Amino acid sequence: MIPTFKNIHLKFRLDGNYFNREDLKEVAYSYVKEGELYEKEIGDFLIDWLNDKPFVDVFTSGSTGKPKQIRLDKQAMVHSALATGDFFGITPGDSALQCLPSNFIAGKMMLVRAMILGLSLDLIAPSMHPLAETRKHYDFCAMVPIQVENSLENLHQIKTLIVGGAPASSALIANLQHISTVVFATYGMTETITHIAAKPLNHLSKETMEVYQTLPNITVKKDDRDCLVITAPRIHTEEIITNDVVEIFSETQFRWLGRFDHVINSGGIKLHPEVIEEKLSAFISGRYFVAGMADAQLGQKLILLIEDELQTLDTSKLLSAIKQSKKFSKFEIPKKIYTLHNFVETNTGKVQRGKTVALIF
Repeated sequence: MIPTFKNIHLKFRLDGNYFNREDLKEVAYSYVKEGELYEKEIGDFLIDWLNDKPFVDVFTSGSTGKPKQIRLDKQAMVHSALATGDFFGITPGDSALQCLPSNFIAGKMMLVRAMILGLSLDLIAPSMHPLAETRKHYDFCAMVPIQVENSLENLHQIKTLIVGGAPASSALIANLQHISTVVFATYGMTETITHIAAKPLNHLSKETMEVYQTLPNITVKKDDRDCLVITAPRIHTEEIITNDVVEIFSETQFRWLGRFDHVINSGGIKLHPEVIEEKLSAFISGRYFVAGMADAQLGQKLILLIEDELQTLDTSKLLSAIKQSKKFSKFEIPKKIYTLHNFVETNTGKVQRGKTVALIF
């Protein structure tokens, strides 16, 4: 029997304590009234989740545009939680750590999974070093890449880890290979109620790592732009058309190439920034991205932007190293490198490419 959003699993625990539906409402009100900021965010969501309305209103992250409010069906969120449980082998009574902000969908869904799947969920204030203050071990956790990078020494405390919000760098993936934790990259967005697919980041060959496998009851195809189209009837009543350029291997497997709205047309050659950025990760340790700048001859020329707060980077030396590398085709070598003190970010710390590029003008 499929649970409804009004069910609280009998094995659900919050910071070690069991709460039924009515008790949980009191906890939520207490968080809002007396809690720290992250607890207030948790309380706000729990109040919305525990009312009788069949939907919740959430905001998108704003990484590809202005954050917008969308309405999600609570029962669809239940189905998303169940699919996650099936895919990752999560069982009632498993322990989980909530270290993401609960004002966006990734943090909200950790709470939903705990209530629906019957997890024992511990709450901590979101930070860049989520495992710094705990020695407890957990069966399941979700992080963003920067949290994983800062937790490598303690990552053995997590049995299964999902990583989302931004692509994992090749350097991070290399550091994960000898860690016992089973780590997955996830693909999804607010509209798909977090992830609809995942791929392993360690313990497998590089060829296998590049392929995303969809969660149960989800299929994919691509449109005439080569962009991903998602069919997930238990989560969304209509097909979800994305701006993500993909290579399709089957109706349940695909490889992500980059954003359609990021594609650079340079002299008739289509360049996918995300592919080039992956190659650049061996040369740059901080934050960076490539973009297209208007050019009279090429239409767009490839430029590289690097966050360099102290402005100490030798861009000439870097460009020389890139040119000497055999990783790049001649079209993938930046025509110019710009350094900026700071990139423009969303509220969730994602880089806003368009606004950041505007800074150099």
